[in-house]
Amino acid sequence: MKKIVLLAVLTIFGVTTSNAQAKKTAAKPAAKKEVAPTKAETPKVEGAGMVFENETIDYGTLPHNADGKREFVFVNNGTKPLIITNATGSCGCTVPSFPKEPIAPGAKAVIGVKYATDRVGAFTKTVTVTSNAEGAASKVLTIKGTILGDEPAKETPKG
Repeated sequence: MKKIVLLAVLTIFGVTTSNAQAKKTAAKPAAKKEVAPTKAETPKVEGAGMVFENETIDYGTLPHNADGKREFVFVNNGTKPLIITNATGSCGCTVPSFPKEPIAPGAKAVIGVKYATDRVGAFTKTVTVTSNAEGAASKVLTIKGTILGDEPAKETPKG
């Protein structure tokens, strides 16, 4: 008898808990919709500023020797032109490219990154961007992913 009562209490508790979690996840998207418009506005800074849409790019899983080009998009959220003086990869397999001309206030620009996908395995590399941005003269961006090896040739049976 005690086992039946205990089983009934645990079942009711489990159902109640799962229903409570379902209600919380249903309420979260509504809260995000309200926050999204304010997030789109980038705060203005005195001087030059640099705000990236994404500071990390996940390549996911790529085949060997696939296209390793990706782009980091950013906006100058300052009141003065942004000048990028340098962008360097953490190793020779990560080659960044950056705009040489000043980026006007409110303008978008792109920092390109090419990863050498001839190296097999998981990777996490960084690109350091140096600029005249107020408060953050140096910004570190990250790329990560996994490069698959070539499949070994299948042997055909002789005979």
